[in-house]
Amino acid sequence: MTHPNLKSLDVIAPNLNRRLSGVTSTIVRLVPLQTEKIGIASFGVGLPDQVPRVSLMQLLTMGWRKKPRVWHARRNVEMLLGIFLKYFFRHNYKLLFTSASQRKHSKYTKFLINRMDHIIATSNAGAAYLEHDADVVYHGIDTVGFSPTADKQVLKEKLGLPTERLIGCFGRIRHQKGTDAFIDTMIDLLPKNPGWKALILGRATEQHQGFLSEQKKKIADADLSGSIIFAGEVPVDEIADYYRVLDLFIAPQRWEGFGLTPLEAMACGVPVVATTVGAFPEIVVENETGHLIPPGDIPAMINTTSELLSSDPTIQQFSNNARQHMVDNFDLSVEADRLIEIYRQMLTGKKH
Repeated sequence: MTHPNLKSLDVIAPNLNRRLSGVTSTIVRLVPLQTEKIGIASFGVGLPDQVPRVSLMQLLTMGWRKKPRVWHARRNVEMLLGIFLKYFFRHNYKLLFTSASQRKHSKYTKFLINRMDHIIATSNAGAAYLEHDADVVYHGIDTVGFSPTADKQVLKEKLGLPTERLIGCFGRIRHQKGTDAFIDTMIDLLPKNPGWKALILGRATEQHQGFLSEQKKKIADADLSGSIIFAGEVPVDEIADYYRVLDLFIAPQRWEGFGLTPLEAMACGVPVVATTVGAFPEIVVENETGHLIPPGDIPAMINTTSELLSSDPTIQQFSNNARQHMVDNFDLSVEADRLIEIYRQMLTGKKH
């Protein structure tokens, strides 16, 4: 574990969820990069050793100082802890909350948000649901860690994947994520396109095991068990390789807060077909880095994907555009620097 210098520590970015999630991934990517420019550490669980963090004892005893610190919460439970530290323990914190949600907040969440000193939304669509002024800061992607491979076939062999061209769908396996819509699309298209197979990466939690069983039965009934591959869940540091072997990525979500998977795919030079949920319409450039379709519209997903499978030049052009779009507009350093700017503004009360 990396131990921060408590005297120069200006920002705490808590992570109070042991399971891997988009929020945890964001903290794991951002905090080590931000330490180069500001005193920042995390507090909590489920974090790898490279993320600097403070212990519970340090958290409880370091709060009394004249100069404030920023408490950057990304979940309700983290807002609640920040409120307790500030108002019950009298720690000198400025409370910051990042909202990725695109729906009306519950009364409880609104109660917590009303006690924050500053709000960030991860998209313009998300900001529209907030009853507060908010800065919009898009998530970024590590465009070095997520980058194209020079030889997909060699990488496929290393990962034990088939040599055919691959269409991917990554993330939790559940109805909300549209896994069934992706599978229905593949059941329609793969028999007509024998040079292609599908790759599903992610896991179904216990409550979604029935949904997973239904999907596998549907695939077996279509005699496509060898063509639609479930790769399970892989460690965070191996995910980029699974994007690199793809030729097309589909993000079929019916609802999404922000959604990192299209960013990760495009950073690896993979064109994207995405639904118009989350921040996808603000990330995917229509007819340049991929296509956007309505959520739950399986005929549109089939038709749009079919057109791409029949046009290698379009896929190649979209691939080049996607990679450049990520490097120019969504590199992780852009997000990190914008957050640091907000931290410093909160710490000093001045615009920077």
